[in-house]
Amino acid sequence: MSQAAPALLAVDGISLSFGGVKAITDISFEVAAGEICALIGPNGAGKSSLLNVINGVYRPQQGTVRFDGHAYRRMDPYQVAHRGIARTFQNLALFRRMTVFDNVLTGRNLHRRSTWLEQTLHLGRAHRDEAEQRRQAERVIETLELHSYRDAVAGTLSYGLQKRVELARALAAEPRLLLLDEPMAGMNAEEKHAMAGYILDASEYLGLTVVLIDHDIGVVMGLSDHVVVLDYGRKIADGRPEEVRTNPEVLAAYLGTRH
Repeated sequence: MSQAAPALLAVDGISLSFGGVKAITDISFEVAAGEICALIGPNGAGKSSLLNVINGVYRPQQGTVRFDGHAYRRMDPYQVAHRGIARTFQNLALFRRMTVFDNVLTGRNLHRRSTWLEQTLHLGRAHRDEAEQRRQAERVIETLELHSYRDAVAGTLSYGLQKRVELARALAAEPRLLLLDEPMAGMNAEEKHAMAGYILDASEYLGLTVVLIDHDIGVVMGLSDHVVVLDYGRKIADGRPEEVRTNPEVLAAYLGTRH
């Protein structure tokens, strides 16, 4: 990634409260196009809340989010998805009784050109449209090496594989910005290594910009171009991994000596 790459995402002065309790206070940072940015911090630091602001689930009381030059504070997740932002969640959100293929295919819904009526009655563009969406879903399944599980019911797979299916569904949407909430949580070392590789490949070969949350600092530091550290809803560090790992305030937050 070039150091001169423009910011695809800019978070500017975001503050978020729930019933008077502050979850996020005046957070600002930028993520360059093509960058992998990690949000890290102790439990309760506000990381998932910040992702929910970026993809429209939460509406902040102050500040704006700027994506590809367009600023917004109030935009619902459907509008955000249409702009090119995809999201995975800390807790699995798959259709557990559907096959891997059908789960990934749902990620193509935004790209369908035929109307609901055409799809229901198999008229007009429906056949050609369905064939194209299925072709793209198969491509993503091959890319993430899920072809052996294509017809398996998602809920029967191991946790690590289900996490990979969720990533595949997000990639099927062809986003420009991918938000990953603990994509490697609950995985063993081998599964984490594989998932990190898939994320790197998505960034490098698909040109994706990635913002991720994870608690495995070793993985995060090796995977990310840029790290933002939160503690008690405030930003305490923002920079390259080698700068952040030696920051005294970051060390204090993780060792529990700051407060």
